[in-house]
Amino acid sequence: MTDSEFPPESRPVDLYLDLLRVRMNPTDYAVLLRMVEPVLEAMQEQRAGPIELKLEGEEGEGVSQEVRDEASLVVAVAVTGRMDNQIVEIETEQGGPVRVVTDSGTAADPARCQEIADFIGERNRQDEELRGIAEVSGLPTDV
Repeated sequence: MTDSEFPPESRPVDLYLDLLRVRMNPTDYAVLLRMVEPVLEAMQEQRAGPIELKLEGEEGEGVSQEVRDEASLVVAVAVTGRMDNQIVEIETEQGGPVRVVTDSGTAADPARCQEIADFIGERNRQDEELRGIAEVSGLPTDV
């Protein structure tokens, strides 16, 4: 379905949230909303800059992996307009397993998943190299 096929008042992310509201435990759904609302608001307002998909303190520590995954999928639906996104766990050489949101076609294609793993591995190597350069140069490394 394309955006033009949805009624003007409905966006794919709204439909997805409605499905989650029906499917999820009310407490978990409330936590999920607190996680995604800042991201969805920033997207709607077209605000630039980093926005994290997490909760602070004890509440953030107690969020289940299922709720975290659903929050990631909500953001993916908001960004792509597609409701067929999936979470895949990809094994990387240096960083161990990484959870990635991707479309269903990519999730089902081992070669594409390997390309993603290779990209993540290369990115980690570059980050470590830059961190080393910053450290030697006396620059902060926690950015």
